[in-house]
Amino acid sequence: MLNEFKTFIARGNVMDLAVGVIIGGAFGLIVNSLVADIVMPVVGVVFGGFDFSNYFLPLSSKVTATSLAAAREQGAVFAYGNFITVVINFVILAWIIFLMVKGVNTLRKSLERQQAAAEQAAPPAADIQLLTEIRDLLKAR
Repeated sequence: MLNEFKTFIARGNVMDLAVGVIIGGAFGLIVNSLVADIVMPVVGVVFGGFDFSNYFLPLSSKVTATSLAAAREQGAVFAYGNFITVVINFVILAWIIFLMVKGVNTLRKSLERQQAAAEQAAPPAADIQLLTEIRDLLKAR
């Protein structure tokens, strides 16, 4: 069983998945910072200087705090501002991934076109050309 596990782990696709998960986690932190530190302050200024992260509705009469962190300590709250931030975070992340996939697909198509052009432009190897001539001579008989 240990050998099977080693074989499973050593496969390229498992290692690629591990690298993707690690890079995805780091990329998620970058996007979270982009949303929290750059996008949301600008959105707050455009919409009158408010901060989405502290928008909530108390679900209990015991909640009297004005900040989300303090309100959560007092009781249950409906934190719709935090949800808005997460949705904006998701949209930005999805847009960036879309642009990355589109760029990679464009690059891949360009490379495929270059390979096809190189294959068409390159004359066949000498042995292939000789075999083609022999085939054509045999067909002519």
